[in-house]
Amino acid sequence: MCVWPDQIRLQSKYRWASPLHYANTPDSCSFVYKRDCHNDAGQPDMCVAGAIRNFTTQLTTYRTQGFDSPHNLTEALLFLSHFVGDIHQPLHVGFESDAGGNTIEVRWFRRKSNLHHVWDRDIILEALGDYYDKDGGLLLDELNRNLTQGIWSNDVSEWERCSTVNSCVNRWADESTGLACKWAYEGVEAGITLSEEYYDSRLPIVMERLAQGGVRLAMLLNRVFAEDATRGFAYSS
Repeated sequence: MCVWPDQIRLQSKYRWASPLHYANTPDSCSFVYKRDCHNDAGQPDMCVAGAIRNFTTQLTTYRTQGFDSPHNLTEALLFLSHFVGDIHQPLHVGFESDAGGNTIEVRWFRRKSNLHHVWDRDIILEALGDYYDKDGGLLLDELNRNLTQGIWSNDVSEWERCSTVNSCVNRWADESTGLACKWAYEGVEAGITLSEEYYDSRLPIVMERLAQGGVRLAMLLNRVFAEDATRGFAYSS
């Protein structure tokens, strides 16, 4: 269900949500909410970081209002789940000048692609074929093993550390744009062929961001739906 926001984004009913999948930065390798979180018309909060803040806040209304909430909480849950994934993909917090790598045309091995799609799709699909027999379940199993008893098991508590939604979301976005500078854009120019060297060095970054996104989504949902309200987010400021 987490892919639903991508499936409906071209429908006229949901066109308003298109800017919520990303945030553009001014080629600065840092994310500043007030500067970077807006749509093309300059409306504030219309970016992936603002969306996570907003839909987390919407979901907290179920505790006091239940089915009388003014929000569509099912859609809020689906949007939140998707956007937590998006904010962990470095080029969803990439440069405004190239639309997060979308306008940088490259070759991925022998196929035409663009830099954004390399990070959104190509690296993961390549890994599925190379290491997981094209079975997403096997990839998921390895992510789980590395979270519970493997290379990331000592990192989980730090990844899910969060005092307020706003500060955490800003940190996640800043992580992504930093990784975009260090790993996604580094050594890349239009027309280049990206193959084994780029793939082998970037795959660990992609996998770690998948794991971090999962841990942090679980953290948000556990707090939103905690039976003990004191363990949740009373508000997101």
